[in-house]
Amino acid sequence: MAERRSAAGEALGRVSEWADGHLGLLRSLSAGLAAAGLLLLARSVRLTTKFTNAVDIPVEFIEKNVKLRGKIHHVTEKGLEVEHIPITIPIVTSIQRKWQSKGLLLVRLAGVELAPSGLVWLQKELKPSQMVWFQLLGREDLALECCVLVNKGRFLSVCLNEEILRQGLGRTARIEGLHHDSRLYWKLHKRLLRAELKALKKNKGIWQEESFSERVRDRISNNKCVQTLKQFVNWLRSYI
Repeated sequence: MAERRSAAGEALGRVSEWADGHLGLLRSLSAGLAAAGLLLLARSVRLTTKFTNAVDIPVEFIEKNVKLRGKIHHVTEKGLEVEHIPITIPIVTSIQRKWQSKGLLLVRLAGVELAPSGLVWLQKELKPSQMVWFQLLGREDLALECCVLVNKGRFLSVCLNEEILRQGLGRTARIEGLHHDSRLYWKLHKRLLRAELKALKKNKGIWQEESFSERVRDRISNNKCVQTLKQFVNWLRSYI
């Protein structure tokens, strides 16, 4: 028993001796761990910060196309008014709530030129307080250009940008905020074009209205009376 105590004491003595000899190294490691802890805390603070203005969102969030969660409040002609719901972390979140301001983010459907019927559809489809995810693609003035995802069940989510085009309630447009030569731009643009093509083939929404007007124009132009009238007008012009 005495031998074990002496061995333990000898080992402890060696550890203390090594620590005294490498005091500078230990201090450096402690400082490094402290810095890493502060860095992690800073990142967690950003992730738990409630953004109430598009300008407050860090540039790297947009550059990295971060997905944020939010709650729908209003659907307007300018876009979706969304309340950002950040990640909650015990203690950190409760402290932040005391000084966080109130406000809504203006979120636009990137790559979509919304038709009036599309706005009506969104107002019926999106209920107040409905939760959505919006992927940051760009920022223009006080609006965010995003891909908006809505949960449709436990394992299914729908991209509103594509669904609008799939229903024929809008047209594809330039995706603001993304470089045209970027991989993500063309990946999203192709998906939007495919959705628009499906509506076009099925004559849905605005494409149904255009196809009907085209049929009317074709019938008028092919009418014999109209053709005779055109010939008379052309003949009359040649003699004036």
